[in-house]
Amino acid sequence: MKKILETPIHFPCGTTMKNKFMLAPLTNTQSNDDGTLSEEEYQWLTRRAKGNFGLVMTCASHVQKIGQGFPGQLGIFSDKHIEGHTRLASKIKSYGSLAVIQLHHAGMRSPKELIKESPVCPSDNEKQGARALTISEIEQLKTDFVSAAIRAKKCGYDGVEVHGAHGYILTQFLSAEINKRTDRYGGSLENRSRLLFEITKEIREACGKEFLLGVRLSPERFGMDLLEVKEVCKRFIKENKIDFLDISLWDVFKDPEVEAYRDQSLLNHFTEIDRKNIRLTVAGKINNGTDVKKVLEAGVDFLTIGRSAILHHDFPNKVIENPFFEPAKTPVSSAYLKKEGLSVNFIKYMERWPDFVESK
Repeated sequence: MKKILETPIHFPCGTTMKNKFMLAPLTNTQSNDDGTLSEEEYQWLTRRAKGNFGLVMTCASHVQKIGQGFPGQLGIFSDKHIEGHTRLASKIKSYGSLAVIQLHHAGMRSPKELIKESPVCPSDNEKQGARALTISEIEQLKTDFVSAAIRAKKCGYDGVEVHGAHGYILTQFLSAEINKRTDRYGGSLENRSRLLFEITKEIREACGKEFLLGVRLSPERFGMDLLEVKEVCKRFIKENKIDFLDISLWDVFKDPEVEAYRDQSLLNHFTEIDRKNIRLTVAGKINNGTDVKKVLEAGVDFLTIGRSAILHHDFPNKVIENPFFEPAKTPVSSAYLKKEGLSVNFIKYMERWPDFVESK
């Protein structure tokens, strides 16, 4: 198992990842109000690189000020962010890890009190108090995703991941339940996925064929249809413009929520796809060494680790040395999490997770 875990991953763009472990893009509310990198977030991420994660991904980083999804979010929408990102990418890479930033826009999930105006969405959404984007605003959104990728490359990042999951703006476009547009960005799956494919195509053109490019998708919730998400994956594979698909399953061992799709597990729905040379990673309750083994044996190329990466900055080393490694039992103390590199703000955020942090 150790040999398998330490076998490098080679991406189509030519980039190599030293092992099978990627740090999940975890919300942590640690950065500054203007989106610049804080010392706390710098320490949190670089500690995971030191802990031998082959790829360290930032939290979701917004590409427009209006796209902020949570307090203390790391931004990439302005040149004022370049200094912090350059420092961060350099340090992550100094440990032999790939440095990747996740590009994000919360859309209708941007809290109004945070962005000081109504959030935006593909269509008017009364429940969320969100207004529909105009065509010119969609064009600007696309431009800002691409500009953020160019900025990331300038900062020294190895690549970017486009966040198309978890009900954020690109999911909102993909969702037939949320997207009620009647122009070229609404209606058919081809139209609803148009913005996502335009963004990735233009990032590839702007940043070059040697820049690592991934896309995160989630196949359930927020009006997502599993078979439609699979069709989107197959088109990405056919067009061969990206390097990896990051599928967030919430739980890699669960069955699909829709009964009609339960002919196989949720994970198998994606591992069965002929991916050609596109790499696949999945996320969702991969907590211990046994889980790691099961998911790799299912046919996934590399693993996205969240919860256990919070508990153990060196989770890759723990599992490489002990294939039956079990993480610390939760709830854990604030002192324990502080020792693992979490700031006061991040620990406070983790208190929202049931039974994760000991009550004071």
